[in-house]
Amino acid sequence: MGRRGQSGNGGGGDVGVLLDTAVRGVVTAPEEGLDLALDTGASLLAASAGLWPAVSRAALGHADTAVGRCWSAGWRPADLVRVVRRDLKPVHLALAVDLIAAEGRRHPAAALDRRWQEQLRELEAEVWWPSDEAYLSGFAQRHRLDRFALATALLELLRSWGRLPPIAPVGPAPGRAAHSAHSARAEQRQRGPVAGEPRMLSRIRALLAKAESTDFPEEAEALTAKAQQLMAQHSIDEALLAVEGADPHAPGALRIGVDNPYEGPKTMLLDAVAAANRCRVVWAKEFGFCTVIGFDADLDGVELLYTSLLVQATHAMQQAGARQHLDGASRTKAFRQSFLVAYAARIRERLTEATERTTSDAAAGRHLREDGTAEQLVPDERLLPALKARTEAVDHEVGRMFPKLVSQRVRVSDGEGWAAGRAAADRASLRGRSGEIRG
Repeated sequence: MGRRGQSGNGGGGDVGVLLDTAVRGVVTAPEEGLDLALDTGASLLAASAGLWPAVSRAALGHADTAVGRCWSAGWRPADLVRVVRRDLKPVHLALAVDLIAAEGRRHPAAALDRRWQEQLRELEAEVWWPSDEAYLSGFAQRHRLDRFALATALLELLRSWGRLPPIAPVGPAPGRAAHSAHSARAEQRQRGPVAGEPRMLSRIRALLAKAESTDFPEEAEALTAKAQQLMAQHSIDEALLAVEGADPHAPGALRIGVDNPYEGPKTMLLDAVAAANRCRVVWAKEFGFCTVIGFDADLDGVELLYTSLLVQATHAMQQAGARQHLDGASRTKAFRQSFLVAYAARIRERLTEATERTTSDAAAGRHLREDGTAEQLVPDERLLPALKARTEAVDHEVGRMFPKLVSQRVRVSDGEGWAAGRAAADRASLRGRSGEIRG
């Protein structure tokens, strides 16, 4: 674990002022003046090797403030990394993960919600440097950078984060995680092999992993259809618990990255998965992510299933190959756009059918156990009103988080692509894919 260095250099305070000035100049610089601001700031920071430890300590201190400001503005670790991955270079990405890890020293694990901790683990955000004074030298050695190049990368990164606007939060910032009745009940619930995960979801994950590994399409179809049914049953069980007053929590939200190419059709696919699991999707195109709003158990299922279906769709689209017009010009982009739109539309139909079937069975008293077998219970007349209430609660939360929404159409211009996409969706296994998260 790194430590906060004490000011053992008489120029440490001056270095802090210099860094703040350089960062402010870069953050506020217009695009036409950015190169000059970067060159000036990086040159000043890199000018004296003797002050480099003080620069390192000051940089981590400034980053703490910058990252903490992003947390307060609604951003999360995966979001900050996604911004860097979209707009900057691999060296900035490595620097971003380190700065997130450094800021994380301020917060004990108990101050972070489950998804925040999962994002940190996924990013492998760890403090590897022995002291804050040694950080920049160690980073430069790891990535073979001179002081000027590293100072430039640092300023570019801080500019990127410093210009981010506030966004709708999808969970508490560090230190603000309330210990709700829901979380207390969740701690008492029997757990599967994945930390913090309900046993039903672990069962679903196991089915999906088995479906992923089989070479027989029919077996994959059966396994993954069962997994989708369990996802729907899990949602139903949670709704009835809420009716009993055992689980009075409100809808939550998470963000899933959706990048080019073909971001529109990818968003349609995510919306199809979300709608079948009683969730809503809001697309922030300018930031490359979608916010999914729903109840916690449903959000977990959406994340698993969307990731798997996107992988399958991309593979099937690539297998379909390139396309050309009669005059030899490429029409691959139009074909693939239409392919993915059709794929999403057909997946929506399949998932909706599966959810409606499971809901109908549950309303008739047929309950799906965690082991996949069914049992006949007395029909519960509270079920359909409970599900309706949850849908209304999700809609209300969407309105609260996003009071101004607009719809957007995605065009289809290639009939062959549309037909191929629907055929691929019919072949797709309705399975999730463990170990992959889009934050």
